[in-house]
Amino acid sequence: MIRIGRITSLFTVLMMSAVMFCSVSSLYAAEISLSYANFPPAKTFPCVQMERWKVEVEKRTSGKVQVQTYPGSTLLGAKTTLRGVMQGQADIGCVSIAYHPGAFPLSSVFELPLGYTTSTSASLALWDLFQKHQPKEFKKFKVLTMFTSAPSNLMTKTPIRTLKDLNGLELRASGILSKILSSIGATPVSMPMSATPEALQKGVVKGLFSSFDVLKDMNFAEICRYETVTNTAVYPFAIIMNLSTWEGLPDDVKKVMNDLGREQAEWTGKYMDQHVNDSLAWSKEKYGIELITMPDADMNIIKEKTLPLIEDWKTKAASADIDGDAVLAEVEGSRALYEPAK
Repeated sequence: MIRIGRITSLFTVLMMSAVMFCSVSSLYAAEISLSYANFPPAKTFPCVQMERWKVEVEKRTSGKVQVQTYPGSTLLGAKTTLRGVMQGQADIGCVSIAYHPGAFPLSSVFELPLGYTTSTSASLALWDLFQKHQPKEFKKFKVLTMFTSAPSNLMTKTPIRTLKDLNGLELRASGILSKILSSIGATPVSMPMSATPEALQKGVVKGLFSSFDVLKDMNFAEICRYETVTNTAVYPFAIIMNLSTWEGLPDDVKKVMNDLGREQAEWTGKYMDQHVNDSLAWSKEKYGIELITMPDADMNIIKEKTLPLIEDWKTKAASADIDGDAVLAEVEGSRALYEPAK
């Protein structure tokens, strides 16, 4: 028979162990938990950079901060992230500038055909522009970092070797890229990227106008065997945080996130550029794609025909008290600084 005293002693030991376990657990538990919403599939570059940022923040805060990520529109969608972060449905969100026409009069300059040939150069230039101007278009948020896609190029079912081959061709595009296509004779069709594979199979579109990473990520190389390099324009992105959430963070956590701003922009650009190269190599090996270079004469025509888009942006910028000529000069200076030497 076990005596009552021994039972009491055993119970006391167990209780003390439980208290100690809880104390140790709380010691290692994250003090701050943040939600991070993203809209494209998990394997695409905006979500890859999100996971890298999460790891770095958690590591550099020694586990003080824990970030729960939500790729693939599982928390907020492409067009609901801006308002969702503002209202606190997510602490952090990834916003595509092109999905919010008129909302970002300064940052939208990076939707124009500016001649950037890499995501790295464009991402650094975009971050520099934001840091210098701290535009009021983001006054309701804390901007954690910014970056761009790789330049947009043509991926088609039939070869595009000259501008004449584009006449009337139905191509998927969005934002200002649709206007670029219209200006050079193609027929843009606006649709979500997720709807494009079916549209290609049914012949609704004959190709798309985007960066080459989707050849592998979305397996477009299977249908679009001809890839024409134009390096026409990029898609800018901003990573925004709810302002109240940001203001409630301790100074040491704020410093970690601020220090990551430019580093994350550069990391994302380099990742994207390498991923484009990998996607092209994979597509050539698996599907035998052909990479086509548009003739210089046709590229000059594209520049001429897209000039009205730049003038239109300048007019809209002026209505927002932005000196368009000065901004374009800054962007050109950054392009000269960051673009790889030829």
